[in-house]
This record gives sequence, structure tokens and C-alpha cells, in this order.
Amino acid sequence: MFIAAQKIDGWFKGKEHVQKKKYPFPVLFDEKRSITRAYGVYHPLAVDAYNIARPATFVVGGDSKICWIAVSPSQYERPRLEDVFAAIGSCDKY
Repeated sequence: MFIAAQKIDGWFKGKEHVQKKKYPFPVLFDEKRSITRAYGVYHPLAVDAYNIARPATFVVGGDSKICWIAVSPSQYERPRLEDVFAAIGSCDKY
């Protein structure tokens, strides 16, 4: 699942983008930022952000428990794909 901290019909035209791309996973628009606040990644104000979420990746195991988290310090950084794939591979082993 992908969670976007933005309005579904806002400035970035999220709904149109999702319909056009036809992603093979669900996309949730967190318009009120309640989910991003609950997970501790809400980013109210910074040099590179206003009222959005920090880029974050959560890997969830088959038991529905979060087994790996990466929260980026800025809007321009993301975890390395190798690290995400390693987390996915080892998630259900614990």
C-alpha cells in the first residue's frame, strides 16, 4: 500500500495520476494527515516541507507487524532499494 499525505483532488492531481498509472497496489490519500501523524512521520514545517509526511518506508510481515522502518530526514532522500529488499526478505524470519 502507498499512503500519500495530500488531497486526492489537490494541486498534484493525485486521483488523476493514480488512475492513469494503474498501480498494482492500493493508494490511500491521507488528506487530513491522521495516518502520517499516527505513524510519527508528519512533517508540519521545514525548509523543504509544509504540511506533508516525511518520506517513509514500512515493511510489514505476514503477521501484520511492522518489522522494518526507514524515515528520511528530508524530502529528497529515500532508503536504498537493496536495504528495502533485504528487509522484505528477512521480515518473516523473526
